[in-house]
Parts: sequence; C-alpha cells; structure tokens
Amino acid sequence: MRSRFAAFRDGDAAWLLRTWHPSTRPATMDLSDNPRWRGLQIVDVVGGGPDDHDGIVEFRATYLADGGGVGVLQERSRFMRENGRWFYVDGDVR
Repeated sequence: MRSRFAAFRDGDAAWLLRTWHPSTRPATMDLSDNPRWRGLQIVDVVGGGPDDHDGIVEFRATYLADGGGVGVLQERSRFMRENGRWFYVDGDVR
C-alpha cells in the first residue's frame, strides 16, 4: 500500500500498473491531473499475513485541494498475492 501511495505521489504510472492485478488493471494510466498527495494513514488491515492469499487495507490519503484546502480520500482496498507478490485488485471509496 505504501509503495502505491508513493507511486501516486510521484506520478509513477508504470509502478502502479505493475502492482495492479491483471484481472482489473487498466491498459494505461494518465496521472497528469493527479493531486499533490501529502500523507497516508492506514486505518485497518485484514489478512495479508505470511500465509494469506488475500488482504484488505483501509487507508486515508490526504492531498492539497484546489484553493489551498486539504482533501481526504478514504478507500478500502483489496489485494491478492500471486507467486509471492501482492497485487492491488480493487477498492471501495468511502
């Protein structure tokens, strides 16, 4: 989760696509209109241990909103492990 946040913050679409599960991965990503991400807070984690195949991470990410305010994105994300690597599957924005 933290590496995906850093990739969004840094505009690294290639990394985001590599960490996205093939079953739900978009063909391309355009991050040209990406907000300025400021911080990440992990709210909840379910599963995702050494013996788990699935995991859930709920997070809050803050960003600088238009006009100088701070915005918050909260999402509950699903991940799947394949061949020892975790992949983002999808998420529900709260």
